[in-house]
Amino acid sequence: MSLPPCPNCQSEYVYQDQANLVCPECAHEWNPAEVAVEETIVMKDVNGTLLQEGDKVTFIKDLKVKGSSLVLKIGTKAVIKRIVEGKDHQLDCKVDGAGDMMITAQFVKKA
Repeated sequence: MSLPPCPNCQSEYVYQDQANLVCPECAHEWNPAEVAVEETIVMKDVNGTLLQEGDKVTFIKDLKVKGSSLVLKIGTKAVIKRIVEGKDHQLDCKVDGAGDMMITAQFVKKA
């Protein structure tokens, strides 16, 4: 019998402890009988269009990269790899010419 991976860290080394499953790597415990409802994060661009993973976006203003002298110019394109919940940077993107970085949703529009 194979057990599902840990929903917290995706570890495959999960073991059963009575009714719960336990991950030895991150110490997360959960009951597999309870159906976990995955919450979807609603993220909108500057125009109010809903953004999803895989969408292509463009920057609406020049953005300085923190800790670098690099400036991402207006119109630079990026692809959203994932959307995370957070105050500062919600979009994990692959930016053309700059690599992977986190971007704030209010500075992009859907392409």
